[in-house]
Amino acid sequence: MIKMSNNDWDMVLEEEYKKEYFRNLVNFVNEVYNKEVVFPPKSEILRALSLTSYKDTKVVILGQDPYHGIGEANGLSFSVNDGVKLPPSLKNIFKELYDDLGISISSGDLSSWAKEGVLLLNTVLTVKKDTPASHKNRGWEIFTDSIIKKLNEKEEPIVFILWGNFAKSKSVFITNPKHLVISSSHPSPFSCRYGFFGSKPFSRTNNFLISNGIKPINWSTGK
Repeated sequence: MIKMSNNDWDMVLEEEYKKEYFRNLVNFVNEVYNKEVVFPPKSEILRALSLTSYKDTKVVILGQDPYHGIGEANGLSFSVNDGVKLPPSLKNIFKELYDDLGISISSGDLSSWAKEGVLLLNTVLTVKKDTPASHKNRGWEIFTDSIIKKLNEKEEPIVFILWGNFAKSKSVFITNPKHLVISSSHPSPFSCRYGFFGSKPFSRTNNFLISNGIKPINWSTGK
């Protein structure tokens, strides 16, 4: 069984968990974890929700699917565990963070961002080893779309950071004028020079939060 979030997300998503597609998705996940190498570890599939409650979500950084190499995915979009070699996209995120706010980070573990209120959400939450997009169209997209829709309903302003065309396609669910959408090209080496570098998402996020009387994000991981 998928470990639930054990916070207010369980109530927010209660109806979603009862739907037939989600039951089918859980069955699929249980089956593939029993017979294949799948990432992230099963206990970390919903880690993004566990670390950042619905009530505490101030920012959403949307990814696509988990890293598919051994020891990389840890349930948070773009994040890897401390000590793991930085993937190219994360290196570029840290470069932009340094250029934007002068913050230098060496560890790829973004759990401190999650605890600050940054929901690090992939749109597909599992992946087969060495096979990107292998769990696409299995139901995860319906589930994570429902998460975005629930966040859109919040009265408190949220910043949605959408990098790349896939993430930008989710902007159709963000209709509440209280929220801010920051979008650019993806931090991947293939696209980072087409609008990601110089987009200053971190300072823009904090300026928006401050202007709405919300405590800004401490983007330093302390590592």
